[in-house]
Amino acid sequence: MIQELIKNIKEKDAPIVVGLDPMLSYVPEHILKDAFDAYGENLEGAAEAIWQFNKGIIDATYDLIPAVKPQVAMYEQFGIEGMKAFKRTCDYAKSKGLVIIGDIKRGDIGSTSEAYAVGHVGQISVGNHKFSPFTEDFVTVNPYLGSDGVKPFIKVCKEENKGMFILVKTSNPSSGEFQDQLVDGTPLYEIVARKVAEWGEEHMGEDYSYIGAVVGATYPEMGAVLRKLMPKNYILVPGYGAQGGTGKDLAPFFNEDGLGAIVNSSRGIICAYKKSEIYGPQNFGDASRQAVLDMKEDLKNAFVK
Repeated sequence: MIQELIKNIKEKDAPIVVGLDPMLSYVPEHILKDAFDAYGENLEGAAEAIWQFNKGIIDATYDLIPAVKPQVAMYEQFGIEGMKAFKRTCDYAKSKGLVIIGDIKRGDIGSTSEAYAVGHVGQISVGNHKFSPFTEDFVTVNPYLGSDGVKPFIKVCKEENKGMFILVKTSNPSSGEFQDQLVDGTPLYEIVARKVAEWGEEHMGEDYSYIGAVVGATYPEMGAVLRKLMPKNYILVPGYGAQGGTGKDLAPFFNEDGLGAIVNSSRGIICAYKKSEIYGPQNFGDASRQAVLDMKEDLKNAFVK
């Protein structure tokens, strides 16, 4: 699947992933009204509104982008109905040829970790049949329980030719409380990066591993160090746009081949209609499309020498 992601990035000329992280406050009023009229002001109505919002964004942007990244918590908060919307979103994005990065940030051990992996990127056996509960191609994984938590994901990903992005240096301001701590003079995030590179050798594609890393756009100087430590690992870069990262900050995350990183924008794209005087709520999809085009243009600054 890493080859599919790279192929999509090359074809679209856009190392961009759209984060489908919807809150009800992001959804235009007319979509909420239609959903509540059909299903009521309840969890089912909320999930329908989320689904219709996602569908509109996918329809407006799928020809421009290689991948989407739904954040599972935004769906879990609506219970079973929300998870149905998560599934519909993944299936629909897949039908449009997009790579799905399930932002699940799971981190457990042993059979529990494997169960998470099976549920999101694997197949579950039921009697004489096998089922894929979700249609994600990659997932995000928290490594802080060590190899006991990561190896079960590697096992399932190898079986299914799928992949993962492991948290190394996240974009949030308090990440340094743990990730920047020195261990014998070395920042913890560098130790994790070396381990990601080691794990990556266990599941290689042609030039890049199926096992990548998450490194925030808000820390470009650290990105330069981590890029050298993980030359064969794709980097998923959150923190662009709403969290402050810009195109010119992103050069350190890419390799000389122009590959090696994919940049996430969530609110900057899905809430673009709220920041535009040109596009109103009725045209939220058009606003998202323009935000993708603007981001694509801005990312060219990452390659300006």
